[in-house]
Amino acid sequence: MTRSLTILGIESSCDDTAAAVVRDCDVLASVVYGQTALHAEFGGVVPEIAARAHAEKLDHCIEEALAEAGVTFADLDAIAVTAGPGLIGGVLSGVMCAKGLSAATGLPLIGVNHLAGHALTPRLTDQLTYPYLMLLVSGGHCQFLIAAGHDSFQRIGGTIDDAPGEAFDKTARLLGLPQPGGPSVEKAAKTGDARRFPLPRPLLNQPGCDMSFSGLKTAILRARDSVVAEKGGLATQDQADLSASFQAAITDVLIEKSRRALDTYLALNPEKPAFAIAGGVAANTAVRDGLMALCAGLETDFVAPPLRLCTDNAAMIAYAGLERMQAGEQDDLTLSARPRWPLDKRAAPMLGSGKKGAKA
Repeated sequence: MTRSLTILGIESSCDDTAAAVVRDCDVLASVVYGQTALHAEFGGVVPEIAARAHAEKLDHCIEEALAEAGVTFADLDAIAVTAGPGLIGGVLSGVMCAKGLSAATGLPLIGVNHLAGHALTPRLTDQLTYPYLMLLVSGGHCQFLIAAGHDSFQRIGGTIDDAPGEAFDKTARLLGLPQPGGPSVEKAAKTGDARRFPLPRPLLNQPGCDMSFSGLKTAILRARDSVVAEKGGLATQDQADLSASFQAAITDVLIEKSRRALDTYLALNPEKPAFAIAGGVAANTAVRDGLMALCAGLETDFVAPPLRLCTDNAAMIAYAGLERMQAGEQDDLTLSARPRWPLDKRAAPMLGSGKKGAKA
């Protein structure tokens, strides 16, 4: 048995400033300051605005989390912080804040891969045992991972271009729907006809678990332009039908590729087979329902974290830091912010690489 650990988590990789306190698998507090209003007029996240907002809000967010949890720094065992990947200005804001707190309090500093935070969320919420299959599906990432340990991930497929969340956001902009795009498209799709527009299902005729969503965005653009040319604009029903057709295409791709990923995973004969999803797109009801039905047919447990833990949050960072600390790992004040940081370091980069290393 290991002793109980209480960890402060800090997350600032994109446009959510978050702090949380986790004790073992108990989330004592989770505070998230969103930035939707700051970026609304730009149709997407502006990195410089996001970084400045993080710098302004991080201390207030941490103070609120500690108060909500009823703890002080003296009650903490470590400080965990997202050290990448993400928008470098935001990641740097969180890392520097965590370094300052570590230096001032003497608490151990633990850098966490943001993707590992998502991938380990089912361990926090449902205490899954290794190995399990994870679909990490968000605004910036989409990949299938076999999680065999807190720092052992095998990528068996992913997107070769855009992430589904990015495709949702861009589709919303094309259709004149508000940001963030995922919830807006899902809401519009509820009253739409998913059969009206025959959109493509990219790479379904190709073997393997890799995905592509860039062409789907182009198909939506052309379908929209066709309606506009015919009617002179988009009616509410047109928006709904386009949204429903797009969401159906995304869901079909994710389900079929998940079926193939499960075949690979189940061939390992895991003692307790489980398939989990995390990331912002995991909050989409159509995606969840489709994957749940798939797993039921394969006698595999399906795990989807609560919606509040699907999107970016600091509870997942605190928990990932806890697993690192239990493994005897920690960092020092030389910890650096990383815009790129793949989970599977052995796999070839899917999106190319640069001076900072593999993008995904």
